[in-house]
Amino acid sequence: MKGLMVQGTASSVGKSLICTAICRLLANEDKQVAPFKSQNMSGLSIQTEDGLEISVSQSLQARAAKIPYLPEMNPILLKPTGNMESDIIILGKKLNTMSGMHYREKFFEKGQELIKESLTILSNSYEYLIIEGAGSPVEVNLRDRELVNMRVADMADVPVILVANIEYGGVFASIVGTLALLPEPQRARVKGIIINKFQGDVSLFQDGIDFIESYTGIEVLGVIPYFSNEFEEEDGESKKGQSASDEQINEWASHFKNHVKWEKIISLLSNDVVIR
Repeated sequence: MKGLMVQGTASSVGKSLICTAICRLLANEDKQVAPFKSQNMSGLSIQTEDGLEISVSQSLQARAAKIPYLPEMNPILLKPTGNMESDIIILGKKLNTMSGMHYREKFFEKGQELIKESLTILSNSYEYLIIEGAGSPVEVNLRDRELVNMRVADMADVPVILVANIEYGGVFASIVGTLALLPEPQRARVKGIIINKFQGDVSLFQDGIDFIESYTGIEVLGVIPYFSNEFEEEDGESKKGQSASDEQINEWASHFKNHVKWEKIISLLSNDVVIR
């Protein structure tokens, strides 16, 4: 299928909003594009036209793509209920409530089937899929049964863009460490790096870009300055009882495009890149 996956060196690096920007930019170019996140953990959700629940982030991305929300865009939603348990929402409907351990042990095979089916349905209806990962792809204690990062990239057979948030500090170590902990076949999927939320004169970061590219052999596709009007990711907007306006989505997408190598991202979307 055609598309790409956005993964991060950690949580809250900007994956959701980068996927939102890519969806809007493609939609503005009259491309048929859909968002996808295999599994989301959130206490908040939004309903589709059919009354089915999906995560806030995928509903925002669907709005950016100018298409209706579909449950296949977020086939698994985990809604924490306390006592280390979550409601398991499957394709928008509650299945049951499980502990994290029970879910990990009992739902892995079913989860893989569900993800594959959802990817197939969306790829048959849309030209491009913009897939969002969760947290870090190198949580080594969870890797054998993860359902949301590199396993999904392998299922979809798409290239990966790795995002790091420079405002946290340690951006070089987070990028190099993430790549070092990936098995080689999965590391080969990473075809670009984006540095997010940069503050200051970007020209002063050129030595940093040169280091990243020479050390990792992977191109830096952009350094995105901090966006002061950035709307909140994931649950933040819902907690405020607000939803990003169409104008805000366009402003953010334009800001993103101005600071990345957009034509390179377009070339990755075609999935003509050989993954070795």
